[in-house]
Amino acid sequence: MFCIKFVLVYKNTTKNNKMLTIYGIPACNTMKKAFDFLNEKGIPFEFHDYKKKGISAEQLRFFMDQLGEEIILNKQGSTYRQLNDSEKANLDIFTYLQEKTSAIKRPILVQNDRCFAGFKPEELDIWLTI
Repeated sequence: MFCIKFVLVYKNTTKNNKMLTIYGIPACNTMKKAFDFLNEKGIPFEFHDYKKKGISAEQLRFFMDQLGEEIILNKQGSTYRQLNDSEKANLDIFTYLQEKTSAIKRPILVQNDRCFAGFKPEELDIWLTI
């Protein structure tokens, strides 16, 4: 009986819990809300600043595969809205987001090979507990 309990406890405590990484730009109000939210909950995180570090093709492809182009492209932001209708119609989203990282939805949170985009506190609470 003792060995079985030990194995169960061992399995539960060896969960793969990589550090949470939050992607975005520091001057964004939504990012500031996300930082405050995580700090208030005592959740440690690493911040990946697009302005300083950019984004690798591999990381952007991961976001797009996990969340989809329509979620990753921030159509509400001024960067996207500055495009004319012809540019929007002929947009190669992947290339555009690599060049214009401020057009990527913010924040994007990554932990244990899963992603969450945007800041919706109730949904984020659920995502963090899964």
